[in-house]
Amino acid sequence: MLPRRTLTPLPAAVCSPIEWTVDASLASSVLSLHGVVALRRPLSPDVCERWVKGTYGARASWTADFGDDQFSLGRAFYTHLEQDRTAAYFRDAATSDARVEQHAPGLQSAMHALAVTVTGGQVRARRGWCGPGIHVFPAHGHVATHGGVVHFDTEGLTEHHLSRGARALSVVCMLQPPSVGGGLRVWDVLYEGDDHPEDDDLETESVMAVYEVGDVVVFDSYRLHQIQPFGGEQDRISVTVHLAEVDDGHWESWF
Repeated sequence: MLPRRTLTPLPAAVCSPIEWTVDASLASSVLSLHGVVALRRPLSPDVCERWVKGTYGARASWTADFGDDQFSLGRAFYTHLEQDRTAAYFRDAATSDARVEQHAPGLQSAMHALAVTVTGGQVRARRGWCGPGIHVFPAHGHVATHGGVVHFDTEGLTEHHLSRGARALSVVCMLQPPSVGGGLRVWDVLYEGDDHPEDDDLETESVMAVYEVGDVVVFDSYRLHQIQPFGGEQDRISVTVHLAEVDDGHWESWF
């Protein structure tokens, strides 16, 4: 498991607010230039609200991770990998997708459509893996207090992906932002074979995405990032799908 760490806030001069766009069709070209793009409300607040209600209604079916620091509706590969539970992840993949569809109908198909738009290519579900799912970070929990782990999203990439530098993207949609904070900070630091960032990495330039309901941030999975601490009584609830290009213009997706 990656070490948990609490960050000293960076000087304002090296962190800038991200610029939002409403045109998802521009995402692919922006990503190729900057490695991160923020989309303003490609999903409607009404739809997000329905999925949030469904998520809370499915509380008994949540997967608890890291001692109840966070939860998910649908199984997330990285949490299972870091807790030596990958067998459970793959054994439950089909049922995981069924739970998501039952309680948040249309979510997986909406994220698939969004993935097609932002990649500009063809996207298929990764065989035997879980489809897009929902993360719940509780108010007053560990992530709320300390922020998330500073990390790269390389856990689901194969050695073949990594050795040839295959394109990989992380797509995060905000269903329910916390009352205060909880944005996503993305650093100008790329994965170079080591999952543990250096302290100097955290002093490089970064951008901050502060989400509203329905907003989406797409970023290069090899780029260093972190969920920021947050306050208030509202849980932070988001949808994630990971993408990797397996051939020119052909991508696979998973959670």
